[in-house]
Amino acid sequence: MSDGPRRPGALGVHSLDHFALGVPDAAAALRFYRAFGLDARMTDDRIDLHTFGNPQRWATLHADSKPKRLEYLCYDAYEDDFDALAVKLRRHGTCAPHVRSDGSGVWVTDPDGMPIQVVAGARRGPAEKRPPVSPDAPPPGSGAAPGRSAAPRVRPRRLSHVLLFTPDVARQVEFCSSVLGLRLSDRAGDVIAFMHAPHGSDHHVVAFAKSDAAGLHHSSWEVASIDEIGLGAERMRSEGYAHGWGIGRHVLGSNYFHYVQDPWGSWAEYSYDIDFVPAGIDWAGGDHPVEDSFYVWGPAVPDDFIVNREAPRT
Repeated sequence: MSDGPRRPGALGVHSLDHFALGVPDAAAALRFYRAFGLDARMTDDRIDLHTFGNPQRWATLHADSKPKRLEYLCYDAYEDDFDALAVKLRRHGTCAPHVRSDGSGVWVTDPDGMPIQVVAGARRGPAEKRPPVSPDAPPPGSGAAPGRSAAPRVRPRRLSHVLLFTPDVARQVEFCSSVLGLRLSDRAGDVIAFMHAPHGSDHHVVAFAKSDAAGLHHSSWEVASIDEIGLGAERMRSEGYAHGWGIGRHVLGSNYFHYVQDPWGSWAEYSYDIDFVPAGIDWAGGDHPVEDSFYVWGPAVPDDFIVNREAPRT
């Protein structure tokens, strides 16, 4: 990806690189994420999640027969910013690298005790808003939709963002702003907040929702169209993953969505057409009423959609 425009004077991370998740069962993880459309690769001690045709590793899963647990997040900074950012991170207070990481970069802990890795790396997302692509028109006299048996497999293009549970949303916003250089896009009081990167990014690369403990609520994966959201949802239902939420459209971020619950109670989201915050724009976000900040349209929200399955960190 091209670095694209940069915001003058802004020192901070520019992309979410990957996340690491501990899961109870490797076979269940492979089956779920392969059905979802990701290139899930089993190695000796972990599963790496890629999108097809992209060398980037978006997530690492470790199966250890324990309840699922978000282990760490990794962010990228530009190479020519990294030394200055490292000084800022060390001033905050560093920690030892996570034992399941490659040990590179600089490590800090967030307010919930989550290890955060910052490395020098290239931009992982687009430098500008992707224009919508219309499908080719069918020949005159022909239908546009394929037969069900001929429907293509959905292949997400990239990891868009993660949403994390936290006991204190405001404290996480302050940490991400003052330490990582992220910027607040929108919030709904102390219930949820969305943060973007300063050099141009999706409306959020990370978001926080209030809970009694830290944890992963969902990972969000960009697809190419609303039709691909529907195809992905139908494929997951046919593979036995019927519990989900969608199709709908969010208010904050504006993206179309369908969520599928994984075998451990968190969610994977098919996402299309999320808002983009260019590097030179001060996003006109706000503090929104909770009842008017979740979704514009869609089916009823599942009762367990905001249940946190992770145990409190010690």
